[in-house]
Parts: sequence; C-alpha cells; structure tokens
Amino acid sequence: MKKTTYLLMAVISALFVLSWILKAGSLSGETDNYVIQGFLITFSAFLTLSVLSFLYADNPLYKFAEHLFVGVSAAFWMCMGFWTTIVQNLIPRLSDGLSSFFEVPPQPGDYNFFFFIPVILGILLLMRLSPKGGWISRWPLAFIIGTTAGLNFVRYLRSDFIKQISNTFVPLLGTEWQGIGHFFSNLDLSASGQLVTMAANWVIFLGVFCGLIYFYFSKEHKGAFGAASKVGIWVLMLTFGASFGYTVMGRISLLVGRITFLFRDWLEIIS
Repeated sequence: MKKTTYLLMAVISALFVLSWILKAGSLSGETDNYVIQGFLITFSAFLTLSVLSFLYADNPLYKFAEHLFVGVSAAFWMCMGFWTTIVQNLIPRLSDGLSSFFEVPPQPGDYNFFFFIPVILGILLLMRLSPKGGWISRWPLAFIIGTTAGLNFVRYLRSDFIKQISNTFVPLLGTEWQGIGHFFSNLDLSASGQLVTMAANWVIFLGVFCGLIYFYFSKEHKGAFGAASKVGIWVLMLTFGASFGYTVMGRISLLVGRITFLFRDWLEIIS
C-alpha cells in the first residue's frame, strides 16, 4: 500500500512540475515573472483538482487542500483582525507611543478605561492554547457569545420577524383601486399593472394564511381546514425548494468559475 501511495505521489509531482514548465513557457513572452506566475496558476489548478477528487473518494490530496485552505484562511483573518481591529481601532485609543510605532493617528479624546476590557478578554481567549489554563478561555468566550446573541437578537427581530410580518400586510385590491368600472376600463396586463399586483398580493395573503393553518394543531385538519392545510404544505415546499435551488445555483456558479479557470487559464483550451 505504501509503495502504491509513493508511486502515485511521484507521478502527481512529476505531472505538477511538467505542467509548471509548460505553463511558464507559454507565459514567457507575456510577463517578466512568468516562472512565478506559471507556478501560481499550476498550483491553483492542482488545488482545484484536489478538492474535486473528493467526488471519487476521501484521499490525501483532498485533505491537503482542505487543511491548506483552513490554515491560510485562519491566518488571513487573524492578520486582518489584528491590523483592522487592534492596530487601527484599539491602539489609537490606548497609547500615543503605540500609535506612533504602528504609524496610525492617535485619538486622544477617546481615551477610556473600558477599552482595556476587550484587551483583557482577548488575552484570556489565548489561554485556550494552554493545556492547564484552557478553562479560563470559556469565560470571555461565553461573554462574547452572549453579547453577540443579544445584539443580533434585536437586529434579526426587526429584519426576520417584524419586517417579514409587515410585508404580508398588503392591499388585496391594490393601492390604485377606484372601483370595478375603473378597473376594467383601465385593465393593464403588464407586470406593474393593477391586475398582476392584485394577484400577487392575493397569493402572498393566501400563502401566509394557509401556511399558518398548517401549524395550527388545535383543530383536526379535515374539510376546508384540511384543504387549506395542504395548500400550506405546498407553499412551504415551494419556499424551501426555492431557497435550496438558490443555494445550489450559488454553488454551481462557483463550480463554473473553477471549471472556466481550468480550461481557460490553465489548459488554455477556451478563450
């Protein structure tokens, strides 16, 4: 088994070097640093194929690409958090000397003792790296999670609850209703017309109403009540299906981007 693994890794390494040489040769007349550019494109294609190899089976190449992605992402966001949050936001409010050292403008008018609280919490979070003092990191983590949950609760209450409910209060006859005669004499079948607006408002109203009936369990779902409950099920399934389809299409767009990279930038088969 080890011989097969070593042989496979040798073949992959040889193909990688060969692809690097060919790609660098194709870029030699276009850019000065064609060797580095060829390596980056070849390495990107190698990582893409390594991730796609998971469709066959879990393998060391996929694990390598996965661990590399997680490690680079963690390092990137660690650096971003340090330079944007600590250097540009915290240090100017704590010390003029540190501000001049990191070459950021100080903010002497904003000095406050409470700015030391996030510093202490951040240091306590690093205790997670200590085998014996790891339990200390639970306290700042609990504080961060609780504070974030409390702040996001109000935001999500407005956007995902109150706003959703307010959007269901729609005029069933439209905002321009002036009587049945005016409606038929000015009948408009366009997307912004009164007929289409009324139909859309009725669909929203009936869909929400039937969806709520499905979750009403104090009455047996029979007769007209049961029929409305079945309509509610269809509405829920359509909603979940549309949401899932939107997610799938987002992933498909990512796949198309990677396939385009492989065939255009790496293999140069398409233009």
